[in-house]
Amino acid sequence: MKAALGDLNAFVAVARARGFRDGARLHGASASGLSEAVRRLETGLGVRLFNRSTRSVALTEAGERLLERLSPALSEVEAALDVVNTFRERPAGTLRLNVPVSAVRLVLPAIVPAFLAAYPDIRLEVTAEDGFVDVLAGGFDAGIRYDERLEQDMIAVPIGPRVQRFAAAAAPFYLERCGRPAHPRDLLSHACLRGRFSSGTMFPWEFERAGETVMIEPGGPLVVHVGPATDLAVDAALGGTGIVYLFEDWLRPFLDSGALEPVLEDWWPSFSGPFLYYSGRRLLPAPLRAFVDFIKARG
Repeated sequence: MKAALGDLNAFVAVARARGFRDGARLHGASASGLSEAVRRLETGLGVRLFNRSTRSVALTEAGERLLERLSPALSEVEAALDVVNTFRERPAGTLRLNVPVSAVRLVLPAIVPAFLAAYPDIRLEVTAEDGFVDVLAGGFDAGIRYDERLEQDMIAVPIGPRVQRFAAAAAPFYLERCGRPAHPRDLLSHACLRGRFSSGTMFPWEFERAGETVMIEPGGPLVVHVGPATDLAVDAALGGTGIVYLFEDWLRPFLDSGALEPVLEDWWPSFSGPFLYYSGRRLLPAPLRAFVDFIKARG
């Protein structure tokens, strides 16, 4: 059975967006047009690809298998068509990035305005999430992650600060009331504001000094979802609820203003900065190639 490329693209758009309306926005088409294209594809294949209800659209097992195999193939088709971009004076097209929320806040603001000014024909789409994502299967051109979470067979280019630190901090009046920790283990008797990843994992707080590393699992009155709700933990710390542990750069404005006071600063651990990563097994689309060259030129 020969399926039209447009119908396959419509299926992928609906599957990624988990709905016809959002898929239409992603695909630049009408919801009714996508619905007809998916119906045409299902009829031709003789199998249902989505379970539909008035409130939701979910892939069937057949749909999941098709999406798994189809996404990389369509990415290759897009990359092949993008070869003509090399004949343009200026690269054009859409660049889709998947990045953690911390990168949206701490890395991209220093890069995006200058990049878009240099390449006005490129449209940048950024999706922020902290869960592990297969960038190709998810329809992205590239991602930003830290080295311990890079996928195999990927090319990694340093982006943003090369060394970062985690910092602990609290409002001065909280520390006046509850005492200032002298050692990381003292945090076990404090109100600590924790973060939980989408996987359900709560990573321990790590501290290091003079070759000594201390890992603790403190308790406290607030747990937030890492990423979208992180600012709530910061706001709670500013309000005197407890001690927050986060990227130093995230907390820096409040540390500089005195709204937050450093806690155990000589124990703050450092780690290597993030990377832009992308597949080494496909032709680079012109927008991604422009972005990679731009990042490399910044050093």
